[in-house]
Amino acid sequence: MLTQKPIEIWGGIEATINRVGNSYLDQSEYSGHYNRPDDADLIASLGIKMLRYPVLWEKHQPENDTVIDWTFVEKNLLRLKELQVEPIAGLVHHGSGPKFVNFFDGSFEEGVAAYARLVAAKFPWLEYYTPINEPLTTARFCGLYGHWFPHERSDYSFYRILLSECRAVVMAMKAIREINPNAKLIQTEDLGKVYSTPLLQYQADFENERRWLSYELITGTFTPEKPMWHFLTGMGFKEAELGYFLKNFCKPHIAGFNYYITSERYLDENLQRYPQHVHGGNGRHQYADVEVVRVPFPYKTGPQVLLKEAWERLNLPIAVTECHLHCSPEEQMRWYNYMWQVLKQLKAEGVDIRALTAWAIFGTYGWNSLVTKPWGIYEPGVFNLKSGEPRPTAISKMIRELTKNQVYQHAVLATAGWWKQAKRIAYPDDTVFIAQKSEFVYKTQPVLIIGADHMLSSGFKHVCEERNIHFKQLNPADLDLNDQAKTEQLIWKLNPWAIVNIQDQDGQAQNLPADPEQNVRFTSLLATFCENLSIKFLTYSSAESFNGKQKIPYRESDPALPENSYGKGKVKEETAVLTVNPQALLIRSGHFFSCWDHDNFVGNMLLQLKLGLPFTVANDVLISPTYIPDLVNESLNLLLNDENGIFHVSNTGQITLADLARKIAEMAGFDPSLVKDESPAKLNDKTFEPINNALQSEKGISLPPFESALDHYLDVIDPVYLPETIAV
Repeated sequence: MLTQKPIEIWGGIEATINRVGNSYLDQSEYSGHYNRPDDADLIASLGIKMLRYPVLWEKHQPENDTVIDWTFVEKNLLRLKELQVEPIAGLVHHGSGPKFVNFFDGSFEEGVAAYARLVAAKFPWLEYYTPINEPLTTARFCGLYGHWFPHERSDYSFYRILLSECRAVVMAMKAIREINPNAKLIQTEDLGKVYSTPLLQYQADFENERRWLSYELITGTFTPEKPMWHFLTGMGFKEAELGYFLKNFCKPHIAGFNYYITSERYLDENLQRYPQHVHGGNGRHQYADVEVVRVPFPYKTGPQVLLKEAWERLNLPIAVTECHLHCSPEEQMRWYNYMWQVLKQLKAEGVDIRALTAWAIFGTYGWNSLVTKPWGIYEPGVFNLKSGEPRPTAISKMIRELTKNQVYQHAVLATAGWWKQAKRIAYPDDTVFIAQKSEFVYKTQPVLIIGADHMLSSGFKHVCEERNIHFKQLNPADLDLNDQAKTEQLIWKLNPWAIVNIQDQDGQAQNLPADPEQNVRFTSLLATFCENLSIKFLTYSSAESFNGKQKIPYRESDPALPENSYGKGKVKEETAVLTVNPQALLIRSGHFFSCWDHDNFVGNMLLQLKLGLPFTVANDVLISPTYIPDLVNESLNLLLNDENGIFHVSNTGQITLADLARKIAEMAGFDPSLVKDESPAKLNDKTFEPINNALQSEKGISLPPFESALDHYLDVIDPVYLPETIAV
């Protein structure tokens, strides 16, 4: 009996070049790929077997008479080949072609074929091609919804564009094979499905038949017996036009499917259950169109169901050619692991599964607005580009391990992703439905939080529960510094994957530790244990590591020159920790405030203002306010991404303590004139605080603006802190 080959790990660069009006939006330009000469080596370091790589028409031939400059793409393709990464050349990725062609007169498909011939002639060794990515999705966005050029909004335009794209695939592969007869087609399409209430089953059935149209056209299996044949001829498409694909077709070497949580939809005529922005209709019925994951749908859905259907319908080898989730690192890991387990199960059942693709190696831009505007929100992928250079994310390590031995383990994978939890339900109804409980698997490794009950530890508990990350808390008093073997044994028994040291963070300069040297010794000892036991270690430092004399916010690379006792102690801790554990993570942050613990500057001020009492604060101290929920979330992200060294993590923006107090008073509905500002000298403040406590990160850390954090804080805190007119 032949041994089945293991499922491969592929990679992909989000390479869309789509047209909106007369503008072309280029993902590789936004990601900086064109300006990074070593990306091929970085990609190869992941151990992947194949890479979806852009050789895009719009980039290389913007005008009909363009003399193509192949320099950049040639260098990368040859380097990939040298590194034994097989490229899959993408020629059009969600595009409508250069300005000298269009979908309606045959010039698009003729142009794609001509360009494909040029690519094959330049790179005759290229074996794998995706001439047109996701024809059905592109046709919908260009011809049915009007998002992309030519911005049409009709059924006829949608199908006309789809036929043009599918014809272009066939013609392009024919042109390529005239030069390289061994060239193979890796076709891609969105793997979607529609579910509905009984009333709308007819609409779901229609869309679920339509979803196969691109594959059936390209493979020559779209015959007059198919329901969509009669639909298209009824719309005015000629039988000879459809019959072209029966004589001219191209069977894909592998059928690639791109699956996202949003790929499966639910239609419901009960509009009162849903917000206005999801309302729509088909001319016969009005209905809401939402993600099926957001409703209590009682029947089995998901990629396992859909991929099995694709296998039974097409009988082609299958690869998942895009696997991506815009979420926190642990959810990205859970999503990739979920898809990996699905594919392994399908392969065990006899489905010919070839690969799972780590999509968006360098992330994506603007899909929050369906790439209808330049740039847009950035979603990190296998690497994060926020610092200006690619930094490996949690997915990066996962991919490296999977490509080596097909197994990857991490504590966060033992707990459910949000799509398996009850909190996923955004639109409940009256049906009997039990979602999978959001329970921790207590046998898995925890995050060990070392610190007494106070603001930061409370934040970690709340955020870990929200993100389904198992944690344990340990009081520093339970650790015996005089018996290191006993302490190390206790930590070994608890078996954490990460230790977070927050044992003296809430006080900062206002409550100096009785023995700063003891803190240094304690933190250094923990760092040493973590180094010895291969446990990730995080500890916190402060903006008071600086002397406050700089005119601009302090960045990570600025020299630490503290002037007060607290700051000097924290710098000693930083040095000691990184000496014994170079892989440790140190976070400097600003002045804390939290929605879960109000014993802080903001909470104390609000209570005093509510009593009608003046609140006096220093007028010359510049700070970076730091909202505990934002700080903890980013701390966990950095831990999961296996970052090390010093990071500045605070909310974006700087403000003086006095101005912050007035802003909060105004936002909360109190009289800002109750805020009085004085110099530290007049306040008789015995603890010196640097004049400039503001922080900024040069490593791509960007929390929401502090004004947004304050808005959130005021929305969720106990009304006891607010004026009666607001609290009611």
